[in-house]
Amino acid sequence: MRFASFGFLVCLSVAAPMTAQMTAQAADLDYGVLRGGAFEPAAAPSPDIWDGIYVGGHGGWSSASFGFGDVFRSPVAQALRATAIESTLGASGLLHAQDMRRDGTSFGAFAGVNYQFDETVIGVELDYTHLGLKGRSSDAIGRQKTDDVGYLRGADLSGDATTQIKDYATLRARVGYTVAGFMPFVTGGFAIGRAQIAETVAVRGFEYDQAAYRKNQALTDPSQRVYVNNYGYKTFLQDDPGSSVLAPPDIFRPSKEKIVGGIAAGAGLEYAITPNLLLRAEYQYVLFNDFDGHKLNLNTVRGGAAMKF
Repeated sequence: MRFASFGFLVCLSVAAPMTAQMTAQAADLDYGVLRGGAFEPAAAPSPDIWDGIYVGGHGGWSSASFGFGDVFRSPVAQALRATAIESTLGASGLLHAQDMRRDGTSFGAFAGVNYQFDETVIGVELDYTHLGLKGRSSDAIGRQKTDDVGYLRGADLSGDATTQIKDYATLRARVGYTVAGFMPFVTGGFAIGRAQIAETVAVRGFEYDQAAYRKNQALTDPSQRVYVNNYGYKTFLQDDPGSSVLAPPDIFRPSKEKIVGGIAAGAGLEYAITPNLLLRAEYQYVLFNDFDGHKLNLNTVRGGAAMKF
Protein backbone atom coordinates (compact mmCIF):
# COMPACT_ATOMS: atom_id res chain seq x y z
CA MET A 1 0.00 0.00 0.00
CA ARG A 2 2.76 2.36 0.79
CA PHE A 3 4.42 1.64 -2.48
CA ALA A 4 1.17 2.29 -4.38
CA SER A 5 0.62 5.58 -2.57
CA PHE A 6 4.12 6.68 -3.24
CA GLY A 7 3.73 5.86 -6.96
CA PHE A 8 0.54 7.87 -7.17
CA LEU A 9 2.21 10.90 -5.62
CA VAL A 10 5.14 10.68 -8.01
CA CYS A 11 2.79 10.56 -11.06
CA LEU A 12 0.83 13.47 -9.71
CA SER A 13 3.93 15.57 -9.18
CA VAL A 14 5.06 14.90 -12.75
CA ALA A 15 1.63 15.45 -14.34
CA ALA A 16 0.90 18.75 -12.58
CA PRO A 17 3.68 20.76 -14.26
CA MET A 18 2.85 19.25 -17.66
CA THR A 19 -0.84 20.15 -17.26
CA ALA A 20 0.05 23.70 -16.29
CA GLN A 21 2.31 24.04 -19.32
CA MET A 22 -0.38 22.73 -21.73
CA THR A 23 -2.91 25.10 -20.19
CA ALA A 24 -0.56 28.03 -20.76
CA GLN A 25 0.05 27.01 -24.36
CA ALA A 26 -3.66 26.68 -24.98
CA ALA A 27 -4.17 30.14 -23.59
CA ASP A 28 -1.67 31.47 -26.14
CA LEU A 29 -3.61 30.02 -29.12
CA ASP A 30 -5.43 32.61 -31.33
CA TYR A 31 -8.84 31.43 -32.35
CA GLY A 32 -9.49 34.57 -34.42
CA VAL A 33 -9.42 32.53 -37.63
CA LEU A 34 -12.25 30.41 -36.37
CA ARG A 35 -14.16 33.51 -35.25
CA GLY A 36 -13.75 35.09 -38.73
CA GLY A 37 -12.23 38.33 -37.45
CA ALA A 38 -9.30 38.16 -39.91
CA PHE A 39 -11.56 38.38 -43.05
CA GLU A 40 -13.29 41.52 -44.39
CA PRO A 41 -16.44 41.07 -46.56
CA ALA A 42 -16.11 42.02 -50.24
CA ALA A 43 -17.33 45.53 -51.02
CA ALA A 44 -20.82 45.59 -52.59
CA PRO A 45 -21.07 47.13 -56.05
CA SER A 46 -22.31 50.71 -56.17
CA PRO A 47 -26.10 50.86 -56.59
CA ASP A 48 -25.88 54.10 -58.63
CA ILE A 49 -24.83 52.34 -61.84
CA TRP A 50 -26.91 54.66 -64.09
CA ASP A 51 -25.52 57.92 -62.79
CA GLY A 52 -23.24 59.74 -65.25
CA ILE A 53 -22.62 60.74 -68.85
CA TYR A 54 -22.97 58.22 -71.70
CA VAL A 55 -22.36 58.09 -75.46
CA GLY A 56 -23.54 55.41 -77.89
CA GLY A 57 -24.93 54.40 -81.25
CA HIS A 58 -28.22 52.95 -82.48
CA GLY A 59 -29.73 51.22 -85.50
CA GLY A 60 -33.18 50.02 -86.39
CA TRP A 61 -36.22 50.16 -88.65
CA SER A 62 -38.26 53.28 -89.39
CA SER A 63 -41.71 53.62 -90.92
CA ALA A 64 -42.54 57.06 -92.34
CA SER A 65 -46.08 58.23 -93.06
CA PHE A 66 -46.17 60.95 -95.73
CA GLY A 67 -49.11 63.29 -96.20
CA PHE A 68 -49.40 65.81 -99.02
CA GLY A 69 -52.59 67.71 -98.22
CA ASP A 70 -53.32 70.45 -100.79
CA VAL A 71 -49.80 70.81 -102.18
CA PHE A 72 -51.18 71.15 -105.74
CA ARG A 73 -53.67 73.89 -104.93
CA SER A 74 -51.32 76.86 -105.00
CA PRO A 75 -49.64 76.13 -108.39
CA VAL A 76 -53.02 75.55 -110.08
CA ALA A 77 -54.53 78.66 -108.53
CA GLN A 78 -51.49 80.66 -109.61
CA ALA A 79 -51.72 79.44 -113.21
CA LEU A 80 -55.48 80.11 -113.49
CA ARG A 81 -55.71 83.18 -111.27
CA ALA A 82 -58.35 85.72 -112.25
CA THR A 83 -59.80 83.41 -114.92
CA ALA A 84 -63.36 82.20 -115.39
CA ILE A 85 -61.92 78.68 -115.66
CA GLU A 86 -61.00 78.71 -111.97
CA SER A 87 -64.29 80.23 -110.87
CA THR A 88 -66.35 77.85 -113.04
CA LEU A 89 -64.53 74.60 -112.32
CA GLY A 90 -62.88 75.21 -108.94
CA ALA A 91 -59.81 73.83 -110.70
CA SER A 92 -57.35 74.50 -107.86
CA GLY A 93 -59.17 71.93 -105.71
CA LEU A 94 -59.36 69.12 -108.27
CA LEU A 95 -55.93 67.50 -107.78
CA HIS A 96 -55.42 65.36 -104.68
CA ALA A 97 -52.18 63.60 -103.71
CA GLN A 98 -52.75 60.44 -101.67
CA ASP A 99 -51.02 59.80 -98.35
CA MET A 100 -48.52 56.95 -98.31
CA ARG A 101 -46.08 55.03 -96.10
CA ARG A 102 -42.46 54.04 -96.70
CA ASP A 103 -40.21 51.84 -94.54
CA GLY A 104 -36.45 51.50 -94.28
CA THR A 105 -33.40 51.18 -92.06
CA SER A 106 -32.14 54.00 -89.88
CA PHE A 107 -29.03 54.54 -87.79
CA GLY A 108 -27.35 57.22 -85.74
CA ALA A 109 -25.79 58.20 -82.42
CA PHE A 110 -26.89 59.49 -79.04
CA ALA A 111 -25.45 61.08 -75.92
CA GLY A 112 -26.91 62.03 -72.59
CA VAL A 113 -26.57 62.32 -68.86
CA ASN A 114 -28.40 60.45 -66.07
CA TYR A 115 -29.00 61.41 -62.46
CA GLN A 116 -30.00 58.56 -60.14
CA PHE A 117 -32.02 59.02 -56.97
CA ASP A 118 -32.40 55.64 -55.29
CA GLU A 119 -34.35 53.57 -57.88
CA THR A 120 -35.46 56.59 -59.93
CA VAL A 121 -33.36 57.86 -62.84
CA ILE A 122 -33.93 61.15 -64.65
CA GLY A 123 -31.86 62.50 -67.51
CA VAL A 124 -31.57 64.40 -70.76
CA GLU A 125 -30.64 62.84 -74.11
CA LEU A 126 -29.72 64.18 -77.55
CA ASP A 127 -29.84 61.84 -80.55
CA TYR A 128 -29.25 62.00 -84.30
CA THR A 129 -30.86 59.67 -86.86
CA HIS A 130 -30.09 59.26 -90.57
CA LEU A 131 -32.70 57.52 -92.74
CA GLY A 132 -33.27 59.11 -96.18
CA LEU A 133 -36.85 57.89 -96.74
CA LYS A 134 -38.84 59.34 -99.65
CA GLY A 135 -42.57 59.43 -100.29
CA ARG A 136 -44.13 60.21 -103.68
CA SER A 137 -47.71 60.70 -104.84
CA SER A 138 -49.28 61.68 -108.19
CA ASP A 139 -52.68 62.63 -109.59
CA ALA A 140 -54.16 63.75 -112.91
CA ILE A 141 -57.62 64.93 -113.93
CA GLY A 142 -59.49 66.69 -116.73
CA ARG A 143 -62.73 68.67 -116.43
CA GLN A 144 -65.02 70.59 -118.81
CA LYS A 145 -68.17 72.59 -118.14
CA THR A 146 -70.40 75.00 -120.02
CA ASP A 147 -71.24 78.01 -117.87
CA ASP A 148 -74.30 80.22 -117.77
CA VAL A 149 -73.08 82.55 -120.55
CA GLY A 150 -72.45 79.72 -122.98
CA TYR A 151 -68.66 79.32 -122.69
CA LEU A 152 -67.17 75.84 -122.60
CA ARG A 153 -64.37 76.00 -120.03
CA GLY A 154 -61.97 73.18 -119.34
CA ALA A 155 -58.78 72.26 -117.50
CA ASP A 156 -56.29 69.39 -117.81
CA LEU A 157 -54.23 69.01 -114.66
CA SER A 158 -51.50 66.69 -113.42
CA GLY A 159 -49.29 66.78 -110.37
CA ASP A 160 -46.44 64.85 -108.79
CA ALA A 161 -45.24 65.52 -105.23
CA THR A 162 -42.31 64.11 -103.24
CA THR A 163 -41.09 64.46 -99.68
CA GLN A 164 -37.72 63.15 -98.55
CA ILE A 165 -36.72 63.14 -94.91
CA LYS A 166 -32.93 63.01 -94.84
CA ASP A 167 -32.17 63.08 -91.13
CA TYR A 168 -33.39 64.46 -87.83
CA ALA A 169 -32.36 65.05 -84.24
CA THR A 170 -34.28 65.03 -80.97
CA LEU A 171 -33.67 66.55 -77.55
CA ARG A 172 -35.64 64.67 -74.90
CA ALA A 173 -36.08 64.24 -71.17
CA ARG A 174 -36.03 60.68 -69.79
CA VAL A 175 -37.46 59.12 -66.64
CA GLY A 176 -36.65 55.54 -65.64
CA TYR A 177 -36.91 53.08 -62.77
CA THR A 178 -34.15 50.57 -61.96
CA VAL A 179 -34.90 46.89 -61.31
CA ALA A 180 -31.95 44.47 -60.85
CA GLY A 181 -29.75 45.93 -63.59
CA PHE A 182 -32.68 46.79 -65.88
CA MET A 183 -34.16 50.24 -66.40
CA PRO A 184 -37.50 50.69 -68.19
CA PHE A 185 -37.94 54.33 -69.21
CA VAL A 186 -40.21 56.81 -70.95
CA THR A 187 -39.03 59.84 -72.91
CA GLY A 188 -40.38 62.96 -74.57
CA GLY A 189 -39.17 66.21 -76.07
CA PHE A 190 -38.59 68.10 -79.30
CA ALA A 191 -37.45 67.12 -82.80
CA ILE A 192 -35.90 68.98 -85.71
CA GLY A 193 -35.47 67.48 -89.17
CA ARG A 194 -34.12 68.19 -92.64
CA ALA A 195 -36.57 67.52 -95.48
CA GLN A 196 -36.44 67.99 -99.26
CA ILE A 197 -39.80 68.74 -100.88
CA ALA A 198 -40.67 69.06 -104.56
CA GLU A 199 -43.74 69.28 -106.77
CA THR A 200 -44.22 69.17 -110.52
CA VAL A 201 -47.61 70.53 -111.58
CA ALA A 202 -48.83 70.82 -115.19
CA VAL A 203 -51.78 73.15 -115.74
CA ARG A 204 -53.60 73.61 -119.04
CA GLY A 205 -56.72 75.77 -119.06
CA PHE A 206 -58.83 76.40 -122.16
CA GLU A 207 -62.20 77.88 -123.13
CA TYR A 208 -64.23 79.00 -126.11
CA ASP A 209 -67.60 80.62 -126.78
CA GLN A 210 -69.66 77.53 -127.42
CA ALA A 211 -72.88 79.52 -127.74
CA ALA A 212 -71.41 81.60 -130.56
CA TYR A 213 -70.10 78.49 -132.30
CA ARG A 214 -73.48 76.80 -132.19
CA LYS A 215 -75.18 79.93 -133.45
CA ASN A 216 -72.73 80.04 -136.36
CA GLN A 217 -73.48 76.44 -137.17
CA ALA A 218 -77.19 77.23 -137.35
CA LEU A 219 -76.68 80.02 -139.91
CA THR A 220 -77.19 79.18 -143.57
CA ASP A 221 -75.14 82.19 -144.66
CA PRO A 222 -71.50 81.70 -143.63
CA SER A 223 -70.82 85.41 -144.09
CA GLN A 224 -73.02 86.16 -141.09
CA ARG A 225 -70.92 84.05 -138.73
CA VAL A 226 -69.15 85.80 -135.86
CA TYR A 227 -65.71 85.18 -134.44
CA VAL A 228 -65.67 82.50 -131.74
CA ASN A 229 -63.61 83.79 -128.83
CA ASN A 230 -61.20 81.29 -127.36
CA TYR A 231 -58.30 80.91 -124.94
CA GLY A 232 -55.65 78.26 -124.32
CA TYR A 233 -55.36 76.89 -127.84
CA LYS A 234 -52.31 76.64 -130.03
CA THR A 235 -54.57 76.30 -133.07
CA PHE A 236 -58.30 76.96 -132.83
CA LEU A 237 -60.59 75.82 -135.65
CA GLN A 238 -63.62 78.07 -135.89
CA ASP A 239 -65.64 75.45 -137.74
CA ASP A 240 -64.51 72.48 -135.62
CA PRO A 241 -63.41 73.39 -132.08
CA GLY A 242 -63.26 69.71 -131.14
CA SER A 243 -60.33 69.21 -133.52
CA SER A 244 -58.45 72.26 -132.32
CA VAL A 245 -54.94 71.90 -130.82
CA LEU A 246 -54.46 72.93 -127.23
CA ALA A 247 -51.47 74.99 -126.13
CA PRO A 248 -48.75 73.29 -124.04
CA PRO A 249 -49.45 73.29 -120.31
CA ASP A 250 -47.82 75.63 -117.85
CA ILE A 251 -45.31 73.69 -115.75
CA PHE A 252 -44.53 74.57 -112.16
CA ARG A 253 -41.61 72.90 -110.35
CA PRO A 254 -41.25 74.32 -106.84
CA SER A 255 -38.52 72.57 -104.87
CA LYS A 256 -36.81 73.45 -101.62
CA GLU A 257 -35.06 72.11 -98.56
CA LYS A 258 -36.89 72.70 -95.32
CA ILE A 259 -35.82 72.64 -91.69
CA VAL A 260 -38.88 71.43 -89.80
CA GLY A 261 -39.70 71.12 -86.13
CA GLY A 262 -41.87 68.70 -84.20
CA ILE A 263 -42.28 66.60 -81.09
CA ALA A 264 -40.79 63.24 -80.07
CA ALA A 265 -41.91 60.61 -77.57
CA GLY A 266 -41.10 57.00 -76.79
CA ALA A 267 -40.30 54.25 -74.33
CA GLY A 268 -37.62 51.61 -73.92
CA LEU A 269 -35.60 49.28 -71.74
CA GLU A 270 -31.91 49.50 -70.82
CA TYR A 271 -29.70 46.81 -69.32
CA ALA A 272 -26.37 47.41 -67.61
CA ILE A 273 -23.99 44.62 -68.62
CA THR A 274 -21.33 46.34 -66.51
CA PRO A 275 -21.38 49.72 -64.74
CA ASN A 276 -19.89 51.20 -67.93
CA LEU A 277 -21.57 49.21 -70.73
CA LEU A 278 -25.27 49.68 -71.44
CA LEU A 279 -27.60 48.00 -73.94
CA ARG A 280 -31.03 49.30 -74.93
CA ALA A 281 -34.15 48.55 -76.95
CA GLU A 282 -36.39 51.51 -77.78
CA TYR A 283 -39.49 52.70 -79.63
CA GLN A 284 -39.63 56.32 -80.78
CA TYR A 285 -42.43 58.37 -82.37
CA VAL A 286 -41.76 61.70 -84.10
CA LEU A 287 -44.46 64.05 -85.45
CA PHE A 288 -43.28 66.99 -87.55
CA ASN A 289 -45.23 70.18 -88.10
CA ASP A 290 -46.79 70.71 -91.55
CA PHE A 291 -44.36 72.32 -94.00
CA ASP A 292 -45.73 73.88 -97.19
CA GLY A 293 -48.61 71.41 -97.15
CA HIS A 294 -46.39 68.36 -96.62
CA LYS A 295 -46.90 66.21 -93.53
CA LEU A 296 -44.68 63.58 -91.94
CA ASN A 297 -44.55 61.31 -88.90
CA LEU A 298 -42.09 58.53 -88.03
CA ASN A 299 -42.33 55.31 -86.05
CA THR A 300 -38.95 53.77 -85.22
CA VAL A 301 -37.95 50.57 -83.43
CA ARG A 302 -34.24 50.34 -82.69
CA GLY A 303 -31.51 48.88 -80.53
CA GLY A 304 -28.38 50.54 -79.22
CA ALA A 305 -25.31 50.32 -77.01
CA ALA A 306 -23.52 52.97 -74.98
CA MET A 307 -20.44 53.58 -72.86
CA LYS A 308 -21.00 55.38 -69.55
CA PHE A 309 -18.31 57.52 -68.00
